[in-house]
Amino acid sequence: MIGRITGTLIELSPPTICVQAGGLGYEIDVPMSTLYKLPPVGQSVTLLTHLAIREDAHVLYGFATPAERSAFRALIKVSGIGARTALAVLSGLSVEDLADAVEHQESGRLVKVPGIGKKTAERLLLELRDKLGAIPGQVRPDGAPAATGGSDVLNALQALGYSAAEARRAMSTLPEGLSVSDSIRQALKALARG
Repeated sequence: MIGRITGTLIELSPPTICVQAGGLGYEIDVPMSTLYKLPPVGQSVTLLTHLAIREDAHVLYGFATPAERSAFRALIKVSGIGARTALAVLSGLSVEDLADAVEHQESGRLVKVPGIGKKTAERLLLELRDKLGAIPGQVRPDGAPAATGGSDVLNALQALGYSAAEARRAMSTLPEGLSVSDSIRQALKALARG
């Protein structure tokens, strides 16, 4: 597997770029988020890559950050989501926005991506719920590290009959660093008081 490539950027033809390394020109498909971070043509570039081997082709996908590559790999594991759709998702949403949409189960943000309908968005939200928490370098939009058990606490409170808004309000009062069970316990106390 080709995991990383360093070379000279010699061609841009979105979503495909060409990087010359070791006398070879590698055609690499990249999401728009990576394309915007590329240096000018003729400059040196390093990309993390994912090699997809199909019956009819070997396709190399490139990413600027480990979080983008991890999100891509999580997306292509979802039933019915191919590499092109995964690139479209990462072109339409940052990794942080995707993780936030999954955490808050907001299908409306996903259906804005070309090629993603309501059913596909709901399947993505369901299947990615536990997978995006492990993406290296993932941060919330406010710049803080993503909470590891936040969605578990939210789901537990909703299963107990509280609305998502009530659950989020209670979760916002919790101190940092609590385990999931302690978070649920304290959120229930906050809900009982409020």
